[in-house]
Amino acid sequence: MNEPKNPLPQDIEPPSDVRRSPVRPSQPETPEAAVAPRPAPPSDLLPESPINPNGAMNSLRRKMELISDEFAQGKINRAQFNAMYKRYSEQRTIIERLIERNPDSEAWRQVISVKGQTGFLRHHFAAQPLYYIAYRNNELQPIMVGGKQKPNEAVVQSIIKVVWAMPNRPKNGLGRKPIGDNDWLILAIGEHATTAVMFANEPSIAQARLVRDLHADFERANQAALSRGWLVPDRMVFPQRSLVESTL
Repeated sequence: MNEPKNPLPQDIEPPSDVRRSPVRPSQPETPEAAVAPRPAPPSDLLPESPINPNGAMNSLRRKMELISDEFAQGKINRAQFNAMYKRYSEQRTIIERLIERNPDSEAWRQVISVKGQTGFLRHHFAAQPLYYIAYRNNELQPIMVGGKQKPNEAVVQSIIKVVWAMPNRPKNGLGRKPIGDNDWLILAIGEHATTAVMFANEPSIAQARLVRDLHADFERANQAALSRGWLVPDRMVFPQRSLVESTL
């Protein structure tokens, strides 16, 4: 990875509720509130049983709408959206041409019979966390480092130093920046500390928010140590580990 020419993240924005945790949901006020609506299945997992070419095109159109919704909700990144949408669009165009040439042809069934390709695209273009670094604000010596590869601390620190020096930086914020050709840096900044996470491929909004929430839990769990500067990693907990360390 090459050091970026412009060290500023694309955005540093305060979250609406920085202390919200993804692993500790609030207790519902009533029994009815505990029953959450079932989420829509991923578009590539929907049952597919069209009986004619028009039904096949309607099914593809529905899938295109669903991945548009997923992107709007921050569940997938742009690369995932573009790859899957292109796949569905190509299938739809082929079926339309087959109908034009021969309305009675059954060749359209072969177009939609291949399974798993969009699932592969969804996985292939998903952002993968490479490593994380936890810092106490304004101190460049990391508290903890973890991940699948050795971090490029020089690149990360060149960006963090600029962010820490921003006069109007919010007390709690979230920022992201492309690094090199394919990597993306997510910064979650709190009252006492900063978490930097490097991803391969652009992370979705949901992934960025997860980094924010893990950092909020990191500050909450280690509040005394961070506020007083008593940084003993063996006596601290690091929720960020869940990004790069599987327990399965």
